[in-house]
Amino acid sequence: MSKKAPRAALKSHMRKKSDIRVGKNADLMVQLNLLLVLHRLAEESRVKAFEEKTATIKVHHVKAVAKKLLKSTRG
Repeated sequence: MSKKAPRAALKSHMRKKSDIRVGKNADLMVQLNLLLVLHRLAEESRVKAFEEKTATIKVHHVKAVAKKLLKSTRG
């Protein structure tokens, strides 16, 4: 990905909770975590599409995988 998330908007959104201390590079960690989740979503959607013997990833593949992925990443 060539474009990054706007750091100023991300920092202001993270600092809305005044009781939580935010580190200097926390916005970069959030961005990297988002990229990892998106990569995992794409990979598992590709596997789901392959199981159904389709060459393209369709919306229902992503939705099916997203439910499982959100449950597992919620912690």
